[in-house]
Amino acid sequence: MTSPKIELTGHSLTLEDVINVARKGYEVSLDPAAVTFIERGAGIVRKWAKSDKVIYGVNTGFGDLASVVISPENSRILQENLLKSHACGVGPAFSEDIVRAIMLLRVNSLIRGFSGISLAPVAQIVNFLNMGIHPVIPEQGSVGASGDLCPLSHLGITLLGIGEVTLCGKRMSAVDAMKLNGLQPVSLGPKEGLALNNGTAAMTAVGALALADAIQLTKTADIAGALSLEALHGVPYAFDQRTHELRPYLGQRRVASNIRKLIVNSEIIDQFKHQRVQDAYSLRCIPQVHGASRDALDYIKGKLQIEINSVTDNPLIFPADMEAISGGNFHGQPIAINMDFMGIALAELANISERRIARLVDGKLSGLPPFLVKNSGLNNGFMIPQYTAAALVSENKVLAHPSSVDSIPTSANQEDHVSMGAFSSRKAALILNNARKVIAIELFTASQALEFSKPLRAGDGTGAAYQKIRENIPFLEKDEYLYPFIQSAIRLLEDTQIISSVENAVGNLF
Repeated sequence: MTSPKIELTGHSLTLEDVINVARKGYEVSLDPAAVTFIERGAGIVRKWAKSDKVIYGVNTGFGDLASVVISPENSRILQENLLKSHACGVGPAFSEDIVRAIMLLRVNSLIRGFSGISLAPVAQIVNFLNMGIHPVIPEQGSVGASGDLCPLSHLGITLLGIGEVTLCGKRMSAVDAMKLNGLQPVSLGPKEGLALNNGTAAMTAVGALALADAIQLTKTADIAGALSLEALHGVPYAFDQRTHELRPYLGQRRVASNIRKLIVNSEIIDQFKHQRVQDAYSLRCIPQVHGASRDALDYIKGKLQIEINSVTDNPLIFPADMEAISGGNFHGQPIAINMDFMGIALAELANISERRIARLVDGKLSGLPPFLVKNSGLNNGFMIPQYTAAALVSENKVLAHPSSVDSIPTSANQEDHVSMGAFSSRKAALILNNARKVIAIELFTASQALEFSKPLRAGDGTGAAYQKIRENIPFLEKDEYLYPFIQSAIRLLEDTQIISSVENAVGNLF
């Protein structure tokens, strides 16, 4: 069966396209007009390389070595040396979905025709994507300006038959993978090494995939909050539509709408709604806190949408004007700041979730059995899952410190302000992973707590979530080995089973 295919123009890539290529194996092709633009820009660069015109990265050294002029006969060596010397990353390799996203974003930028690269290296990346050849790219080594030099060099050298790739889950040399697929290493022309490694594709790829997961997590956070609301016999008044129309942030209104939808027909809410007029902030302010995180993610999505269709290398070639202009589009600051923002938004989802978990297990606050287990004292119940959640949110508070406010000069102070955007993206993904675990623990804990409201029935949405959890995790009568149950809850979040069950019951959530 042929995989679906996305035609790249350099202008129209969406975040959904990135997910489809990175995680669903969609193939890519190049728009014929883009091929024309590539060849036009490359032709101009080849002419300049043979002339006396001095152009950075075409016939000069790089960074602080920009004043060193390179002869035309050494052009290929210059470009290959650039990639080999810059491919010096450390740490674990990026996952294959991130590598696929990196390759996709690099191609989408290069086909705009402003980078001076020829078709052959770009076509090689396309072949790698479509054949499932994934360069081994270490996570660490980029300071986010000039772009992601180090990780993108690890991509670039594999096109030359240097370095390692994975193919069908097996790690092997790039040249061996090429032979298995009938490919030949490419030879680089003027500026082509610089075009390959000078850009923001790595930090943007990590950020784009994390954002897609974060958007899904916001729905699950609402579901978990609604389950806790019911389990704690909360009242519904804070979710009244009229309140949120007076402070009409879109995220806040959507969360309040989701909570109302989730607790429709809840016998638990109906039974206890006259016992008090308001709840603690971790319940009452779910729309305001979850909503602010949602609004942040919406803002970030707009910035990533710009970045994935931008040209971010240097110098840029303007064929219509026959000019090469050295600028700073490689600087990762727009991504760095937004990824720091995303980390903060996700950390807050976890923070308020942990506070709800703490209320669920505290019998003095909840009115439920201490630590949600019979014979507490003999049994510890859900005491320690709250510890785990506390440990995770504490990690997140450290990780949420912004990377974008840091800068260490590089290249003998030629590159004297860098973005640290690569780590901004990576730590946003780390915060996301921790937040997912915290919310999974809340679902696990709230479903245990909900048992003590029987025979009263949960809402249509919360009941569907509870049922899906119970299909995978039993009610605990006594102390059990908890690790497997928490892992099951995490898997339910990762594959969006809970969201699907809820939406099948009450319709789509915002």
